[in-house]
Amino acid sequence: MRTILFICTGNYYRSRYAELLFNARGVVGWRADSRGLRLSASNQGAIWPGVLERLHQQGLPVPGEIRPPLALNEDGLKQASLVVALDESEHRPMMQQWFPMWVNRIRYWQIPDLYALPANQAFCRIEEGVAALVEELRLR
Repeated sequence: MRTILFICTGNYYRSRYAELLFNARGVVGWRADSRGLRLSASNQGAIWPGVLERLHQQGLPVPGEIRPPLALNEDGLKQASLVVALDESEHRPMMQQWFPMWVNRIRYWQIPDLYALPANQAFCRIEEGVAALVEELRLR
């Protein structure tokens, strides 16, 4: 089984939605996971409730058990077959600081956090990105 690793800042909203959406779409031989570059103690609960609401709106399964946010580490990068950071302007500098050997070995999307892009627009961009990725992997 090959793994795609989605990265965002807190592993609370964008990367979690991408992970759950990808796994719900199901690509044979692939599964998604996610991690955060800088977890925040201010996040309430294991996942942003808007993520679960969006999955429900899309008619997709909501996991019964939700794990807490997890921090990115070198092992996670090594184990992944493909790594996608959700916002290049935000995450490239963090990757350069903490994982410089990986900064140019991952894909970057353009999906800013809530302070810069409303959740509905971000969800739509994540859905478009995941759909394109699913199609790409199915054609491989």
